[in-house]
Amino acid sequence: MHFPGGNGVRVDSAIFSGCEVTPYYDSMLAKLIVYGENREEAICKMRSALGEVVIEGIETNIDYEYEIINDSKFISGNFDVDFIEEFNKDRRAVG
Repeated sequence: MHFPGGNGVRVDSAIFSGCEVTPYYDSMLAKLIVYGENREEAICKMRSALGEVVIEGIETNIDYEYEIINDSKFISGNFDVDFIEEFNKDRRAVG
């Protein structure tokens, strides 16, 4: 397991290498937070930080997160509270 770090990158988690994740554990193993001078910088940092995350032995949603941060609506900031629902509908229609 490896989590990213650096200026503008923060990880909140209680898991560690060798940790057993039981079915009773909160499904959010870690929270990855980034910030930058502007939206574009923050998105770039998130892409980079996601690329550094390594969690083996358990399924993660890292690929899904990449899809979200590379979506044109997300990048533009032109979305509302229905974004994820619409994004998932679009994914199902394509896939």
